[in-house]
Amino acid sequence: MSEQSKDELIDAQKQVIGILFEVVKRLQTNIDLDNEYFKMMSDEKKDDTRLKQIVSEREENAKIVGRLLEQLEI
Repeated sequence: MSEQSKDELIDAQKQVIGILFEVVKRLQTNIDLDNEYFKMMSDEKKDDTRLKQIVSEREENAKIVGRLLEQLEI
């Protein structure tokens, strides 16, 4: 294997690791948001503004995760 091929392989591995790290980070954020959401839903006093923010953040994270995983399909 040539030195250039090795360098390209290392770069590709770094990109995959970076993408997977970001996916895990976004999924963990969504888990944290889920926990906050369910806690707020069980409270008598609900903050509708924050609930909407949580839903919006979760949707955005899901879209980003989808795009990142599409990059891995290439």
